[in-house]
Amino acid sequence: MGVTTALAAGAIGLVLAGCATSAPEAVNAHDPFEPTNRAAFAFNEKFDKYVVLPIAGFYLGDLPAPIRKGLHNVVANLDLPVTFANDVLQGEPAHAGETLKRFAMNSTLGLGGILDVATPAGLPAHRSDFGATLAGLGVGEGPFLVLPVIGPDPPRDLLGDAVDLALDPLSYLPAAWPLGERIGAAIGVQIADPFETHARNIFLRQELEKGSLDPYATMRSTYRQIRAREIAGGKPIFDETTGN
Repeated sequence: MGVTTALAAGAIGLVLAGCATSAPEAVNAHDPFEPTNRAAFAFNEKFDKYVVLPIAGFYLGDLPAPIRKGLHNVVANLDLPVTFANDVLQGEPAHAGETLKRFAMNSTLGLGGILDVATPAGLPAHRSDFGATLAGLGVGEGPFLVLPVIGPDPPRDLLGDAVDLALDPLSYLPAAWPLGERIGAAIGVQIADPFETHARNIFLRQELEKGSLDPYATMRSTYRQIRAREIAGGKPIFDETTGN
């Protein structure tokens, strides 16, 4: 899987290399693929309008709050092994210990993660990923990159996504499952958590872009600010647990 992902990422890079631009503003923003990125951004805006927005409307408006909360808790709990692995790789034993305790508590007393009993017990949530691990090693994000459907995902974080998938225990267990199903489950968890965040924040993002002369530039700047905050503190700028 990792080899396939790397080959796909390399193919994307080769395609985009032919679409690079040397416009001064693109160079200053480290965005050499700006024309292609803008095209992907325009596609994603339509995808959000016709696909994500209806789902977000149902999720936030029609799904009862306890069910939304339970779904969020389950997905967040399933992602904790990846956070734990990256805590270890980043040399953060305190965070790793908290993550391990949080996973054990919510998986047992929290009925498989449906209930978040760890936070009231003094084990707050935080998130870590291999993109952040690479950033801690001094690896830059690389040229700005926007992918269809996925959205902003510069090379460092695109590689990080592939490694996180490889680190996810769902890719390997239970061994009796067919390989495709195991990988599919891992991909589902890796996608579900950020998709839920995206659904919660889409309305706010639209309001931010309404007053912007250049929504793409606003998106690029906002993404980098949010990502820098995540890397620095392990927490997103927007609170994913709100929206009751």
